[in-house]
Amino acid sequence: MIVILLGPPGAGKGTQAAALVKRYGIPHVSTGDIFRANLAEKTPLGLEAKGYMEKGALVPDDLVVRLIGDRLSQSDAAKGALLDGFPRTTAQAQALEAFLDKESKKVAACLLLEVDDQELLKRLTGRRVCRSCGSGWHVAFSPPPSDLVCPKCRGEIYQRTDDSQETIKNRLKVYHEQTSPLIDWYKAKGILKAVNGLGEPSQIEAAIAKALG
Repeated sequence: MIVILLGPPGAGKGTQAAALVKRYGIPHVSTGDIFRANLAEKTPLGLEAKGYMEKGALVPDDLVVRLIGDRLSQSDAAKGALLDGFPRTTAQAQALEAFLDKESKKVAACLLLEVDDQELLKRLTGRRVCRSCGSGWHVAFSPPPSDLVCPKCRGEIYQRTDDSQETIKNRLKVYHEQTSPLIDWYKAKGILKAVNGLGEPSQIEAAIAKALG
């Protein structure tokens, strides 16, 4: 069972990915993790990707698909995997489909967590973290101490630059531009499962389980 997890930044993909992995016994396959592992181990695919990155070029889709294919061939992915962070465009989706066809595999479902932009802005711009130990708070849901001093390590609590409203709006713009065609592509194939990303994590988890069947 290969499932693709889609959703805008702040939709709760990380929380639901952990629940899906536990429920279905499949690994969480993140492109970021794959890149880091292959670069650290200096695999042939990792070294090939490094060549592009050192030149400041994007890693070609076919190489990313080969990296993912290599990960899917590992024993823990025998029952399937949850793909997170790939594909991001229809071109990548087509490349992934072509690769899976050769392996007699296919994407069982594309799971989309839907959350409106205003809620996402509220979630993401409210985040605060400790500069020293990385502990997190949220101004609306779990406010930090008023003196902005971390009670765990006495570090400074601050808002990351990538959590500013301007940055978040730009990230959402990029997401909508890149992902809207991808959503339509999987919808046309009849495997898009859209789930409301608002509510308690347990409620969303139950809705996902129902959608996946």
